[in-house]
Amino acid sequence: MTKRLFDIVASGLALLLLLPVLVCIAVWIRLDSPGPVLFRQIRVGLGGRHFRIRKFRTMRSDADRVGLAVTVGNDPRITRAGAFLRRFKLDELPQFLDVLLGSMSIVGPRPEVPRYMDAYPASLREKVLSVRPGITDWASVEFRSENELLEGAVDPERTYIEQILPIKQGYYLRYVQEHSFLGDLRIILATIQVMFR
Repeated sequence: MTKRLFDIVASGLALLLLLPVLVCIAVWIRLDSPGPVLFRQIRVGLGGRHFRIRKFRTMRSDADRVGLAVTVGNDPRITRAGAFLRRFKLDELPQFLDVLLGSMSIVGPRPEVPRYMDAYPASLREKVLSVRPGITDWASVEFRSENELLEGAVDPERTYIEQILPIKQGYYLRYVQEHSFLGDLRIILATIQVMFR
């Protein structure tokens, strides 16, 4: 209950304080490329329930039809505004609304798309989905440049599923087993440091 209360208060304050920034980013996206301001995608959440995650759109509006599900290096689908937003993780800010509505938590395992969640062993999937997915976690901090790691791969999606995803799953499992309020605060501070590094 303490975690959910913290999520509600913190996400509400974040949305209120960041409102001018959110508006400026939304205007920039609209001026930079045609398409919607927000990107919505089905992810797997608490208990295996599907929800639509919110992000600022950082790619062309037809990106899902003309490329891979993972982003690789200097992906040509990324817009000019999108490159900046991704660099500083500002594209994730709309997820504070997902936290406020209860689909996500501020800290927790990152929510996967269904096809990648299907790659989880059944027992691990059940454990990871026993908590709300989060905006950030240790895997997000460690793999902040994931697209660069995939840049040299012959088959980026296979590399993600077979090499990167198992490491992330280890972080997720450890979070489920050991998470605490102080641990969440440490992850939040580490995330802020990464954003401004």
